[in-house]
Amino acid sequence: MAKRPVFQEVTTDTPRATPPTGGMIDAAPKGARRAIRAWLIVIFVMVAVMIALGGATRLTGSGLSIVEWKPVTGVVPPMDAAAWQAEFDAYKQIPQFTEENPDMDVAGFKRIYWWEWSHRLLGRLVGLVWAVGFLFFWATKRIPTGWTPRLLGLGVLGGLQGAVGWWMVHSGVATTTLTSVASYRLAIHLGLAFTILGLIAWYAMQLSRSEAALLRARRAGEAKLFSMSTGLMHFAFLQILLGALVAGIDAGRQYTGWPTMGGEWIPSAIWDAGLGWRNFFENPALVQFVHRMAGYLLTIFAVVVWLRARRSPHPVTRGAFTVMLVAVATQIALGILNVIHGAPLALALLHQLGAVVLFVLIIRARHHARYPFETSIRGAVK
Repeated sequence: MAKRPVFQEVTTDTPRATPPTGGMIDAAPKGARRAIRAWLIVIFVMVAVMIALGGATRLTGSGLSIVEWKPVTGVVPPMDAAAWQAEFDAYKQIPQFTEENPDMDVAGFKRIYWWEWSHRLLGRLVGLVWAVGFLFFWATKRIPTGWTPRLLGLGVLGGLQGAVGWWMVHSGVATTTLTSVASYRLAIHLGLAFTILGLIAWYAMQLSRSEAALLRARRAGEAKLFSMSTGLMHFAFLQILLGALVAGIDAGRQYTGWPTMGGEWIPSAIWDAGLGWRNFFENPALVQFVHRMAGYLLTIFAVVVWLRARRSPHPVTRGAFTVMLVAVATQIALGILNVIHGAPLALALLHQLGAVVLFVLIIRARHHARYPFETSIRGAVK
């Protein structure tokens, strides 16, 4: 490189280096964040619909209509009268038929069969949409740095959910006593579904902003509010599991009074010495009582968290927690209506979908507590 004289005149023609346009984070490959987020939202909607369809399957007593697990060939339903009769004959061998549906004919069997078949088909479609999307983004190297394990983990959880689903159904098939699935297995199955749903929701929120924007937002995060909303999220998840136990033994249809249960504040049948610890899973009085009490405590906790959120300097965060509290009130109202009316199909499904909405809104508020949208003096969101 030639040396320049010390007193050489510098003209405007002297080439200058291009100034940097951003930091290392901004310059790093970002991957297809928007496309992956859209793909996750599609899966989220499918999982939410599957939770509702699973609830309808249980409420219509259809969950045990298919007594075999055929992950691949099971996608094809019976195609002729002989095939339908074979499926019906297999169903006749389990206690649900002999004790609850001894007068059922093939036409009645078809009505419950289609609910369970649709639920399983949607599960297969969820797995297919995940696999096609993941393989495409992975093969084209469009997954952002650090996101491959998270997206792969969703697929692993989905596969586990399918296995847990059959484990649940098997409890009502390979038995001589149960006429429905084991309630604790139902709770595990539903809990895993909400775990998957919650992770998808959190990932979609993370992908809605760049990594640089998230890092900046985290500096303004409210640790105390984030901690409290995390506790609220876990409490809501516990209440969902308790609701599954109620549904598993139809406890919601056995005490239809409110605010008392059978005219008593604490039902006299709350403990059966013969059941022991199994009272918490099999005693309708205790299971529904615990679910009610947990609902009241959850509401109180939600109000406490909302009062803390009112002190947030970020309007978007305050709004998110207010919407969450409205969802809590709506869910409580739906729960009371279900109890009063004996959990009819439409109300029960609304209550279950209300749990989905509430759980996601808690996660959304929690995300805003961790990564707030800052607002300038002029009111513009940053």
